[in-house]
Formats: sequence, structure tokens, C-alpha cells
Amino acid sequence: MASTDYFTLKDVQLKNNCPECYSNDGLHLTFKQKMTDNVFVKAITEDTKHEMHCKTCNTEIFPVRWDDDIERVVAYHERAVVPKKKSFKLKPLAYAFIIVDLLIIIGIVLFVTGIIEI
Repeated sequence: MASTDYFTLKDVQLKNNCPECYSNDGLHLTFKQKMTDNVFVKAITEDTKHEMHCKTCNTEIFPVRWDDDIERVVAYHERAVVPKKKSFKLKPLAYAFIIVDLLIIIGIVLFVTGIIEI
């Protein structure tokens, strides 16, 4: 049951005109970073993405619809955003799995070398 989610790094309201409704107070630019979570590990990756959404006309603005002004503002904010460091954290079930595997391997090695007899 692995899940891959994106958490918000930065949310910026832009003063540019929306390419759909031409409103200049509804554009929001959101930067997100990828986080992977499963039974054994929780990790933050270096993958980031950005989304633009107009709150006035309630549409997502894709990069194909951007004009030069929007591209310059997005480039500026891309340089300004600082992603979180890449991290990797084992959960308690992972530690238990590693310990059980080590005990099994040690038992097999001791049995093969003749130290333990059944």
C-alpha cells in the first residue's frame, strides 16, 4: 500500500492576467514536492512540480496557455523556492524485518558451520 503524495512547498498569488477569464487577482501558483510513504519507509524525494490555478474562473492553467509575463514570473518563483532536503526514514516494521532476517541468516550460518546441531 505505497502512496505517493505531493506536499505544498509554496503557494503564491500572482497579479498577472488569467489567460482564460482575464482577471488579474485570481491566479495562484503552487509548488509541490514528492513524498513516498509505505509500510517500511517514508521518504522525501527531490522531485518538485508546479501548478497554476485561477480561483476566479476555477480552471487549471497549463503551461501551453502561459504568456511571456507569466513565464517570467514562474521562472522567478522557481528560483526562489527552496525544496526540502531529500530524506529517508525507516519505520519500526522495517527495523523488525531487518532484525528477523539477520537472526535467520545467523542461524543458517551457525547450522551450516556445525556450531548448532538439531
